[in-house]
Amino acid sequence: MHTLPELFDVLWQAYVELCPDAAPIHALLAARGETVVNDHIALRTFDDPRIGLDVLAAAFTAQGYEPKQEYRFEDKHLFARHFEHGDAGQPKIFISELCTSAFSDAFQARVRGLVDQLPANIPGRWDLPALGRPWDLSYDEHEALRAESEYAAWLAAVGFRPNHFTISVNALTSFASLSELNEFLEANGFALNASGGKIKGTPEDRLEQSSTLAGEIVVSFSDGPHTIPGCYYEFARRYPDASGRLFSGFVPGSANKIFESTDRC
Repeated sequence: MHTLPELFDVLWQAYVELCPDAAPIHALLAARGETVVNDHIALRTFDDPRIGLDVLAAAFTAQGYEPKQEYRFEDKHLFARHFEHGDAGQPKIFISELCTSAFSDAFQARVRGLVDQLPANIPGRWDLPALGRPWDLSYDEHEALRAESEYAAWLAAVGFRPNHFTISVNALTSFASLSELNEFLEANGFALNASGGKIKGTPEDRLEQSSTLAGEIVVSFSDGPHTIPGCYYEFARRYPDASGRLFSGFVPGSANKIFESTDRC
């Protein structure tokens, strides 16, 4: 059986291939003497039962993760759940799925056409969350999906891999606040997602989040290469509740804006 560190390693490798910001941000933080701690990893899928949220989560529940809170994002037609490990030192896992029935018949047919291409053994693979794109897709198909959902277009083009990792701001020692980290990142040339404000959430929510905007990457489609947004890096600062325990969940209103980090401007 594969180990949890092996799973995280393949997830990280799949992620950094499409996140131009990851290595430079790590290098900048290391130069300040920081050690990066991962708060959570986020993944996307369609709600088709062959590759839905529960199928994607199996790689993590097999390693001791348990489901926690559920979330709905009505305007983006998403359902999500986060998972936590018995070892609090392990990152949380946030998995969302697109509720395809909310879209047009043509849209639903395109998604089914993608999932129909999956080999039968793929849903049970231990590395499914890092598999990449397991179907053929033309750029015209990508654009047809994007006309109804940026989320769907990104997922169709990129496939199964983390859309972001998240640096725990609580674990950083040289920044007094998330706003200070944001200023540092912008001073070093990184563009931040400003939708809903550069910082989403408040201390009263017990969670503040910010993220870079996904950098442009070249993706091979069946009709040639095209440039689309890749993956992004998130930053999270958590606050304690009345008992002194750090909040471990997510704030739907903030997460809703974080999703837009992969939208095409």
